[in-house]
Amino acid sequence: MAEHTSSNITIEAAPGEVMSVISDFDRYPEWTGEVKEAEVLAKDDRGRAEQVRLVLDAGAIKDDHTLAYTWTGEHEVSWTLVKSQMLRSLDGTYRLTPLDGGARTEVTYQLTVDVKIPMLGMIKRKAEKVIIDRALAGLKKRVESGAQA
Repeated sequence: MAEHTSSNITIEAAPGEVMSVISDFDRYPEWTGEVKEAEVLAKDDRGRAEQVRLVLDAGAIKDDHTLAYTWTGEHEVSWTLVKSQMLRSLDGTYRLTPLDGGARTEVTYQLTVDVKIPMLGMIKRKAEKVIIDRALAGLKKRVESGAQA
């Protein structure tokens, strides 16, 4: 089983508000930093993204890749790599846990990345940690600023 990196953050908003930002792929370039373009390629019968093309510029890693998304209830979304120029695999999950009767949300982000070029395991874990920490900080800032409205 592949190793993964995981982290969490508490956001001062209801899970629905948090998931609204997570699921609004068209606006990712406004707040994620690394995502320069996002295009929803396919949607499920509820209008949620099933496949998304993302153009990523994360310094050492520049990539144009497509992810397939799986929505589990209202509080979890997972993704897996469909195709990429630089990545062998990219599997992740956002899991939302309501706190304080749903007024706050604990967001857990789990990520596994494997690149096509050789890279030491500890360097991959460090890169995953940086990606996760930036994503969670950006998500928190975006949700708490009310910019998703």
